[in-house]
Amino acid sequence: MSFQRVLVIGYVWPEPTSSAAGGHMMQLLQCFTTQGWHVTFASPARVGEHKADLAALGIAERAIELNDDSFDRFVAELQPDMVLFDRFMMEEQFGWRVEQHCPQAVRVLETCDLQSLRDARQGLLKQRLHASDDENDFSALFAEAPDTLYAHMSDADITQREVAAIFRCDLSLMISPFETQLLTERFGVPASLLHDCPLMVEPPATAALTFEQRAHFVCIGNFRHAPNWDAVLWLKQQVWPRIRKQLPRAQLHVHGAYTPPKATALHNPAQGFLVKGWAVDALQVVGQARVALAPLRFGAGIKGKLLDAMLCGTPSVTTPTGAEGMRTGERWPGRIGHSADELAQAAVELYENADQWQAAHEQCHEHLGAQYATEPHAQALILRLQQLSQSLAQHRRANFTGSMLRHHLHKSTKYFSQWIQSKNQSV
Repeated sequence: MSFQRVLVIGYVWPEPTSSAAGGHMMQLLQCFTTQGWHVTFASPARVGEHKADLAALGIAERAIELNDDSFDRFVAELQPDMVLFDRFMMEEQFGWRVEQHCPQAVRVLETCDLQSLRDARQGLLKQRLHASDDENDFSALFAEAPDTLYAHMSDADITQREVAAIFRCDLSLMISPFETQLLTERFGVPASLLHDCPLMVEPPATAALTFEQRAHFVCIGNFRHAPNWDAVLWLKQQVWPRIRKQLPRAQLHVHGAYTPPKATALHNPAQGFLVKGWAVDALQVVGQARVALAPLRFGAGIKGKLLDAMLCGTPSVTTPTGAEGMRTGERWPGRIGHSADELAQAAVELYENADQWQAAHEQCHEHLGAQYATEPHAQALILRLQQLSQSLAQHRRANFTGSMLRHHLHKSTKYFSQWIQSKNQSV
């Protein structure tokens, strides 16, 4: 079977210049359109200020409503061969409607990252901060084993919702090998329901700037993303003062989409801490910096800011959480630290030592070609989808847990959604 019509239901409209999630969605859309498939992107979200021009790529756009049977008429008329849900919330909201009107459509979940893992780590960080006034060393937090993570995740509502959506779909796209392993080994998700699909990029056409041509540090990330805001706060309060003590003339340029007043309030030229807001061209900004800083104390998935650093040949300093899904093994293109002291010292050494910087710079390009090249990952994804469509009945028969969850949860979701619709219409 060859897909002719593909429907993507987005949690938000894609903004590739604002987040890694938006970039990954655009990469998936590119994979589909390259095959000649007719793609429709639908979303109940408001249009953001940095939304991609999908129409220019030949992708149809459709605004849809939550808890409204207008979607039923839309999807019944479209009759897609495949539906991709952007994050589990969209599968919860629209999955039963898709199954009711397009039962033979392949249902795919774009996880982006495991939000339940990110939430669990945020909770662990809050516990750690509540239990200790030490905001320097977080070695114990970064060393949490999968069994410990599972213990914190398993009872949470968001985990049960997210894992249930993974079981209900025919295939879920995973960007982090660690998360795939966590799902299969701790949550019992069959490997047949998961597909490894990281960010897919091509190296820049222009040569990267040299050590001598670069200056200052950079930190970049969407401020609406909680791990990014926490990282900026830790930078401001703990990491950056340690760097400035050794490099009193250095500057840190902080960029991010949707910069809130609480972030701009951190701007302090006297301290070299410059909050510059959204970067029109993230690669240009990161490519001019000598070192990228990403002191993430919690999070999940692949970090787009660290992949951008690799694309620019910019060595980066991050934590084990930041490096976790990045597929580099022990050869990190920069340094990894467990404390504010370690991060600051690593940043200073990379900034001042041309030999260390050059070695990390070269590793950036090695990892790009080996782990993130577009063509092999795009081909593998298309092949997996085509194979799935050819054996869909058998695939679903083997996934009894998914069938059972669809039977029960979709009915409850269906009736709750219909109740909301009826309530809205009576007002």
